[in-house]
Amino acid sequence: MNGPLSGIRVVELGTLIAAPFAARLFAEFGAEVIKIEQPGSGDPLRRWRKLHQGTSLWWYLQSRNKKSIAIDLKSPDGRDVALRLAAQADVVIENFKPGSLEKLGLGWDVLSKLNPDLTLVRISGYGQTGPYRDRSGFGAIGEAMGGLRFTTGDPDSPPARVGISIGDSLASLHGVIGALMSLLRVKTGQGRGQVVDVSLYESVFNLMESLVPEYDLMGHVRTRTGGALPGISPSNTYPSSDGRHVVIAGNSDAIFKRLMLVIGRPDLADDPALASNDGRVRSNALLDAAITAWTSGRTMDEILARLDAADVPAGRIYSVADIVDDPHYAARDMILPTELPGIAPKLSDTPGAVKWPGPTLGQHTDEVLAGLGLQAGDIAQLRRSAAVQ
Repeated sequence: MNGPLSGIRVVELGTLIAAPFAARLFAEFGAEVIKIEQPGSGDPLRRWRKLHQGTSLWWYLQSRNKKSIAIDLKSPDGRDVALRLAAQADVVIENFKPGSLEKLGLGWDVLSKLNPDLTLVRISGYGQTGPYRDRSGFGAIGEAMGGLRFTTGDPDSPPARVGISIGDSLASLHGVIGALMSLLRVKTGQGRGQVVDVSLYESVFNLMESLVPEYDLMGHVRTRTGGALPGISPSNTYPSSDGRHVVIAGNSDAIFKRLMLVIGRPDLADDPALASNDGRVRSNALLDAAITAWTSGRTMDEILARLDAADVPAGRIYSVADIVDDPHYAARDMILPTELPGIAPKLSDTPGAVKWPGPTLGQHTDEVLAGLGLQAGDIAQLRRSAAVQ
């Protein structure tokens, strides 16, 4: 079955996380993704975190369905290959420091003349313009500047970080959204290609809800609130009697009443001062204490059974072991037989698919170069040049 992006060609020039994750999403849904890697070393992600037979497990996931070619973009022959690929591509995705593509002779001025319908996704720390454009920026810096770190953690502790590269991944998703909008414009004849300029900090900042108007109009600085969701009550993490923690979201008016009845507090359920969220926020400490008193005397299984029967949203906090063992994950094919995560989102008619895991370095070089019309002698010369790098 062809994916919804079949017929779309993507050239990936990035390394590590942001650009490769964006390209991975294209590859999972049918696009042909050609990843250009540095000969000899390849993408550093090949050696990050836990290794299996010398290759990162993250690599197998991040680069599945992609074709790897090993060429040196700094060499004239390598640049020529990149230009040939861009001429036939729908999308080019890169996450170099601003100005790097231009130094390679692969800037937008060159690529757009070569292929006016091309979409160029550029992911960087601070964007292609502005006073910070030339600064180095990783996802962690974007999370800090975008406001996420300041609001994450316990109130009396230093700002915490999420245990994954969330800033990079958010930038990837913004890059994919922008690319798809640009592709729609081109494919429907509304216009030509364009640059999709994505910054790490803006991708994080875009998810920060009403942070700015709260400060601008009320002078309120949202800070760390631990497991609670600020301004929404009750919604927090509560202890069970068997040493675990449950997340309970009783924050809609009707759900709040059901939750209070489950925990044996009809007085709170019927209190007119608590009938809407603004009133509950003012009494948040009281509500959290009441819920904690109830959960701390019950096991996790009992808590979840009682709340599920009352149609109150609740869930235990999963470890990876919980995820792998969970029947719902299995039923929705989110844990594949290859022991890699499944694909999201789920499309009813044209779902994504995993065709192969991350390739070996340069595995598809001959195939891709032959498809560009290079003869065997030229391909051999390119390979010899790459081997010297």
